[in-house]
Amino acid sequence: MIPSLTLPPRKDGRTRRRVLLALMTLSVVLLAAVATWAPARAQSTGPLRIEITEGVIEPMPFAVPDFIAENAAAAPYAAGVARVIAANLSNTGLFREIPASAHIARIGSFSAPVQYADWRAINAQALITGAVEVSGNQVTVKFRLFDVVSGQQLGDGLQFAGSADSWRRMGHKVSDAVYGRITGEGGYFDSQVMFVSESGPRENRVKRLAIMDQDGENVSFLTDGSALVFAPRFSPSGDRILYTSYESGFPRITLMNVATLQRQQVGDQPGTMTFAPRFSPDGQSVVYSLSIGGNTDLYVLNLSNGQRYQLTDAPSIATAPSFSPDGRQIVFESDRSGTSQLYIMPTTGGEAQRISFGQGRYGTPVWSPRGDLIAFTKSSQGRFHIGVMRVDGSQERLLTSSFLDEGPTWAPNGRVVMFAREQAGGDPAIYSVDISGRNLRRVPTPGPASDPAWSPLLP
Repeated sequence: MIPSLTLPPRKDGRTRRRVLLALMTLSVVLLAAVATWAPARAQSTGPLRIEITEGVIEPMPFAVPDFIAENAAAAPYAAGVARVIAANLSNTGLFREIPASAHIARIGSFSAPVQYADWRAINAQALITGAVEVSGNQVTVKFRLFDVVSGQQLGDGLQFAGSADSWRRMGHKVSDAVYGRITGEGGYFDSQVMFVSESGPRENRVKRLAIMDQDGENVSFLTDGSALVFAPRFSPSGDRILYTSYESGFPRITLMNVATLQRQQVGDQPGTMTFAPRFSPDGQSVVYSLSIGGNTDLYVLNLSNGQRYQLTDAPSIATAPSFSPDGRQIVFESDRSGTSQLYIMPTTGGEAQRISFGQGRYGTPVWSPRGDLIAFTKSSQGRFHIGVMRVDGSQERLLTSSFLDEGPTWAPNGRVVMFAREQAGGDPAIYSVDISGRNLRRVPTPGPASDPAWSPLLP
């Protein structure tokens, strides 16, 4: 018996909260080997591999013909799943799709032998084939990945099952599997992005929290725009978010359950402003800024018992804190040296070490999920940049440059950074770039958008 994932139907945006709840609470392993067509070998050691480095990478040419519709009801989904996969892989900049118009071979059935010579003739190095079957409201997607050069299947075939409205998510799952097999690293396609959706005139902007798939699809709104909101942050499990709201007239940190939209203020203290929150890696605590009497310091709040302790105590502004993945350190920005710079200190408090020493001002540091890099915003000589540096401040590398780039957020695999960009006189938009500075691309949103926050991979 092949285990599979069953997702609830998503008929329209109004069911979004119920769907999210189901997605976040899934405990069943999604991937399942298809025993009837799995290859004899467990994993290919052939030449199909992309070594991700910081140098120039020639995209790997691949082909993904429309998936086979194994019954009439599957026809609406067969091509769509293949297009989701093609777009995901192409958007990484690591892969280049060979269009269907160039294909020589045709895939007539899922089990048909691969005509490797035909695919080599068009210079395809990887081939993804698949099929879709629909039974009632249940959609099953299966795929295989082939190393065209060596003429071998790469890894076992896999299949995913779910309701009809989860077909795009199954395409993301296939994309993650293909990406992982070829690069040897985890993917990031089955994830979401929280952001601030903006509308209205500049002097009276309406800002709403919104959530979408990482490729810009399936947008829904979590707040109604009656209060300004900014800087949303996902919990490590993706089921909660923190953000700063002006609902009370002052900046206050709000905790929201993504599925139910229930919210509560945290770290509230009369006469103060609280902002810039971020979860600890275990999701049990929040580090944030609290401004009182004109001084802004960092605090850590235990969400379970409400206990709070002060991390910094200096006559300067300390803000934008971010935990290291092991939870032992915090990187933050402070102007204690006269200009805004980046510092690291133990989570338990103690002396902070400055790590940024280049020209200009540094802010909004975010620790990579890999733990090896810190992404930041830098302003220098009238330009804004998104950059990365080692945690000791070495090997600073600027990835972007524009009128205003700010607020980086990491993909779950630590290979891509998303951020907000605003051109002079223009509206903000969300962009992504990989950590080598290549493959800068705009992420589609319904309108002006800022403050992106990338979720972990969905369960």
